[in-house]
Amino acid sequence: MSEDAPPFQTQDHDSLTIPLLSHQQRSINSTSQVAIVGANVCPIESLDYEIAENDFFKQDWRARGKVQIFQYIFMKWLLCFLIGGFVSLVGFFNNLAVENIAGVKFVITSNMMLAQRYWMAFLVFSLSNLALTLFAAIITAFISPAAAGSGIPEVKAYLNGVDAPGILSIRTLIVKIVGSIAAVSSSLLVGKAGPMVHTGSCIAALFGQGGSRRYGLTWKWLRFFKNDRDRRDLVTCGSAAGIAAAFRAPVGGVLFALEEMASWWRSSLLWRAFFTTAVVAIVLRALIDVCLSGKCGLFGKGGLIMFDVYSANVSYHLADVPPVLALGVIGGILGSFYNFLLVKVLKVYNLINEKGIFYKIFIACTISIFTSCLLFGLPWLVSCQSCPSDASEDCPTIGRSGNYKKFQCPSGHYNDLASLIFNTNDDAIRNLFSKNTDTEFQLSTMLIFFVTCFILSIFSYGIVAPAGLFVPVIVTGASYGRFIGMLIGSWGNLSHGLYAVLGAASFLGGSMRMTVSLCVIILELTNNLLLLPLIMVVLLVSKTVADAFNGNVYDLIMKVKGFPYLETHAEPYMRQLTVADVVSGPLQLCHGIEKVGNIVHILKTTMHHGFPVIDESPHSESPVLYGLILRAHLIALLKKKAFLCTPVQLGADAFRHFSSDDFAKKGLGNVDKIEDIELTDEEMDMFLDLHPFTNASPYTVVETMSLAKALILFREVGLRHLLVIPKISSRAPVVGILTRHDFMPEHILGLHPSLVRSRWKRLRFQFPLLLKIF
Repeated sequence: MSEDAPPFQTQDHDSLTIPLLSHQQRSINSTSQVAIVGANVCPIESLDYEIAENDFFKQDWRARGKVQIFQYIFMKWLLCFLIGGFVSLVGFFNNLAVENIAGVKFVITSNMMLAQRYWMAFLVFSLSNLALTLFAAIITAFISPAAAGSGIPEVKAYLNGVDAPGILSIRTLIVKIVGSIAAVSSSLLVGKAGPMVHTGSCIAALFGQGGSRRYGLTWKWLRFFKNDRDRRDLVTCGSAAGIAAAFRAPVGGVLFALEEMASWWRSSLLWRAFFTTAVVAIVLRALIDVCLSGKCGLFGKGGLIMFDVYSANVSYHLADVPPVLALGVIGGILGSFYNFLLVKVLKVYNLINEKGIFYKIFIACTISIFTSCLLFGLPWLVSCQSCPSDASEDCPTIGRSGNYKKFQCPSGHYNDLASLIFNTNDDAIRNLFSKNTDTEFQLSTMLIFFVTCFILSIFSYGIVAPAGLFVPVIVTGASYGRFIGMLIGSWGNLSHGLYAVLGAASFLGGSMRMTVSLCVIILELTNNLLLLPLIMVVLLVSKTVADAFNGNVYDLIMKVKGFPYLETHAEPYMRQLTVADVVSGPLQLCHGIEKVGNIVHILKTTMHHGFPVIDESPHSESPVLYGLILRAHLIALLKKKAFLCTPVQLGADAFRHFSSDDFAKKGLGNVDKIEDIELTDEEMDMFLDLHPFTNASPYTVVETMSLAKALILFREVGLRHLLVIPKISSRAPVVGILTRHDFMPEHILGLHPSLVRSRWKRLRFQFPLLLKIF
């Protein structure tokens, strides 16, 4: 049954209200209301983005003057400033920590390789990677399982209205930061961009939770943000700041939040998101200048070293367009295949993770050992190359970064595969993107590196540790792009480094299916506007090709995790159904003046979060729908114990007994429960007037409305409950309530199995080749 509200009560339909499909026996909504949050299975609920316009709310807003309105607006901008500042600091120190931890590890390993102590070098390399991975897995599994993965699917679901426990808590924030540093430093093929989006969202949510009584943060101005609508806007700004901090791409961060993350957008939110990312860019620029002066450790240059990696003047001609189009097609096919394999691996991991924490940590350690063996062993398969006479840096490179790693090669030679593997992912991308490096890598090296990255990034993502997909996808795409460029050779005018950039763009477009935001992010990465036409073409082609096979990677992960995400479009079969075809029962009602005992019984025997309120005689001549009241508000009324001895309306006395803080949304994880309220037998026989606290203007639809139209209304307005009223006024005042679970395909197709067959026939007719492949 839906956790948000009780839907349908069985009624005999009049001839005028018979739906298009034959009326069937209504069943309880058995759609799963649990989801895999990070690495744990948790119950989920929905968020209250709709304003409850009850009498108490209206009176509270009427009482606010110009000073309070100014405070509200000022606090919005101040919180955006603080979010940008804190996210940029976290992003900078994340990069700095990875630079230094990985730097020490690679230097020690390189020194042992120089001394020809190869087995000891492998032991140090693999054990340090294992220790870092084990540390990340343990703190994630035991402290905050919600911090596992990139966090982008969880945040995207939150911005769609799905409330999963713990995804934005302070524990998740700490584990996300520390675990991401350890996982990225451990040479696992994972990225830090996704975790930075989750980190930015956590910081925004903590700022927007309206203070904390536990820590004495109860400043009166903060109370304005004790609602889901304002927190949603702040989390959107936080997600934009996360991308801006990961890639130092402020405009790309705003567009990423608009194109991929947010389900609701407006111009005022655009301004605040842009302001937030501008703060990130300014703070990062100042901090990087400090590091460039040599004050950030032996290896730290502030991270973000992918910038200015391709600053040469780009010249291309019409003859270069076909190879670019081919890159887009290949990127679309590879990206969709990547998504397909990733989903299969995640399903296997989920089955293993269900067995317990030990198995979660065991998988992480196994992947770490396998990765270390692969990364250390593969460079032995390629031949050494002579150092170029015109090298722009020392060859061979002694230390962590550089294009010319010595590894096992004799003096005056370098191992080109080791130059990519024995570096952080950021350094590998820089090496692949670099200009004037057409002769530095062998064709076999690019092929081996591409296959290795493709496989390791798939198997590394699902472990119980913070792990992003952005950077691994860029590395993988850059390697195959450079491989294609080497195959084309002198037939084209584009350099291998430019092919690497275009390959990364095509693989990103094929996997993540974004266009505008990815285009701007790559331009900000490469700092070269001349690449714009080529990147646009590659992204459009790769997305178009990949869309023919499956969805974008984050949507697929959300589906695997079980989040009830509402898509922007309605499925065609929804137009064959009315809302009366999907609501289920039984329906729980409250009266305008209700007995306390009845309210307690309803709250204890159901898990619904919204209840229709009706007025009957003597308050109304016939039963009439007055509105909708939330479970949280009923618990607040019971907690305050402003009961009546007789069933009369409370009137103006309601505003003297209660304040707006009594009905404000609690902080993260702080939810009042009915079991915590103790009432005497005398109090149970008293009454509560629900009229002043009931939303008297809830969204309603008639029972014959198309389910497709109801879905569009539900998503665009950001509803949690949608009341279904009868077409014939002589019937009961309300038929049922729709929640997001009633729009899930699993629920709809479970009620109407015939739609499954018709849907399958349509897919076979439209995409016969794709069904044969997958």
